[in-house]
Amino acid sequence: MIRVAAVGDIHMGPDSQGLLRPAFETLPECADLLLLAGDLTRHGTPEEARVVAQEVRGLPVPVVAVLGNHDHHDEQPEKVTGILQEAGVTVLEGEGTVVECGPVSVGIAGAKGFGGGFVGRSAGEFGEPLMKEFVRTTRRSADSLRGALEDVRARGCEVRVALTHFSPVADTLAGEPPEIYPFLGSYLLAEAIDTAGADLSVHGHAHAGTEHGMTAGGVRVRNVAQPVIRRAFNVYQLPTTD
Repeated sequence: MIRVAAVGDIHMGPDSQGLLRPAFETLPECADLLLLAGDLTRHGTPEEARVVAQEVRGLPVPVVAVLGNHDHHDEQPEKVTGILQEAGVTVLEGEGTVVECGPVSVGIAGAKGFGGGFVGRSAGEFGEPLMKEFVRTTRRSADSLRGALEDVRARGCEVRVALTHFSPVADTLAGEPPEIYPFLGSYLLAEAIDTAGADLSVHGHAHAGTEHGMTAGGVRVRNVAQPVIRRAFNVYQLPTTD
């Protein structure tokens, strides 16, 4: 079994330095890698990113992340990404990476994702340029996620995980006001996951949502926003083909 630890929406700032480090230091005892599902900072400032970097620097398990909407707020996502990368974090946006867990290759495909809604109640590429660009942003992100999943499959990964910030399904939004579902995720992400194939999909963003969900194609979806899981991380076990 591959043990995947995951958490999102930790929203760290200067006053939270060291809050998660003690729990993260236990990771080698229970997990093979750590996934961070976006909204790692409160406002996306370099100062906040340095706090996150200190929490995960030098951990004895690989750390893979995507950014969330909060991490873009200060309009410096490149700086946030660079600070995390300097601390040893692999930050993905429309890309895949391979983590070697003993003899097993685990492929992580990551993209922030975006909103738009779900089947039957979703936005379309019609009307004003701003509306069309809104939906195209989600479509581009979903396309990049699908491409990343196909890439890690082509690289022979036995286990594949889709890592996003926005949700691919409505299941894990249960508990949130229905009126804001279109701003919490998009069915296009689920279509990408089902088309390319994955063993697990992990996301955050929906603080009042539900942990468990599933795509139409049967891929397990887990909302790991910290306000949902209420701990430093959750661990999910994935079988290998051995």
